[in-house]
Amino acid sequence: MNRLRYIMIGGFLGAGKTTTIARMARHYTDQGLKVGIVTNDQAHGLVDTMSLRAQGFDVGEVTGACFCCKFNDLTDVVAQLSAEQRPDVILAEPVGSCTDLAATVLEPLRKFYAAEIEAAPLTVLLKPEHGLKILGDRSDMGFSPKAAYIFLKQLEEADLVVVNKVDKLTSDELLRITQLIEQRFPGKKVIPLSARSGAGFAAFLAEVGRTIDPRTDTPAMDYDIYAAGEAELGWLNCTVGFRSPSPKDSRINVDRFLVDFLERLATACLAVDAEPAHLKVLATAGDSTAIVNWVCSDVPPEISVASNAEVDEIDLTVNARVALDPELLAELVRKVSAETAKAWSLVADVTEMQSFRPGRPMPTHRMPLGRGAEPTA
Repeated sequence: MNRLRYIMIGGFLGAGKTTTIARMARHYTDQGLKVGIVTNDQAHGLVDTMSLRAQGFDVGEVTGACFCCKFNDLTDVVAQLSAEQRPDVILAEPVGSCTDLAATVLEPLRKFYAAEIEAAPLTVLLKPEHGLKILGDRSDMGFSPKAAYIFLKQLEEADLVVVNKVDKLTSDELLRITQLIEQRFPGKKVIPLSARSGAGFAAFLAEVGRTIDPRTDTPAMDYDIYAAGEAELGWLNCTVGFRSPSPKDSRINVDRFLVDFLERLATACLAVDAEPAHLKVLATAGDSTAIVNWVCSDVPPEISVASNAEVDEIDLTVNARVALDPELLAELVRKVSAETAKAWSLVADVTEMQSFRPGRPMPTHRMPLGRGAEPTA
């Protein structure tokens, strides 16, 4: 029996992992392969899962912590997908603030599940909005060196670094990012990609599809810095329902409403100097779905999925990862929800609010190699 191919697409929050995985899933499906997807989050109510399921994909979730800390949950979800769908390929999307995946996920898979699972090269998407700043050691990168440590460690452990969103980069910017990666991590394989437009997709798939030799080395990891970097981020998942007091007299343009909501929330975050790692909002209204993202203080919110619908009521699922105290982040979401409702003559109801800082990573297994076998804090 052929082994299941496990492809993990990592990268910092807002790097475009979900868009990339959706394009990969469509490609493999078109090739006649069965595909299962596993998403991952620190909390429940994940926009990525809803988005992928809305596109017709089979999606399992691991929630409550990263893959590394929920390794048994990850293998259980993979087994469940295998029993129900018998996929040829599993596409796995780890939490965007997670690193040390080679030692805590891939090596345990190779040790305990080698007969059933073949792990593809560890792919990490580079988020250019923060990548240029962090790799260039700029003072305006928006995060402390501890949070930047996670970003850099993700790149260090990658078998393949994919510079995503090249459709938004000039040729000089792409060249600069590539040079910075080479200076920091000599010999690292780098591929340019636009997951949205498909530019570079064939070359990317060729690299992901190759068989690699077993690792002999994983990066050394300071878990004190890693934990402190994650804890800088306020984490918030919630749902907000908006209803019109007089449905017959009011129609809501879903796309304009969604952009307005996130622009107001972005303005509120910037007013308190809070840098976004990724702020994603999904709107559902009947059969209509729309998604808007905000990934960096330097760029405006952008709609990634449009619905072109007008409705009487609308529900938002908000996933926010921002360098801000989570209680203040929750307060901003409630305030903006009320302001948006008033501006649109609606009534807002905020429900299922989860706001917190991620706890210290506690991997189920850690099997470091080479330099990574050095003692960790």
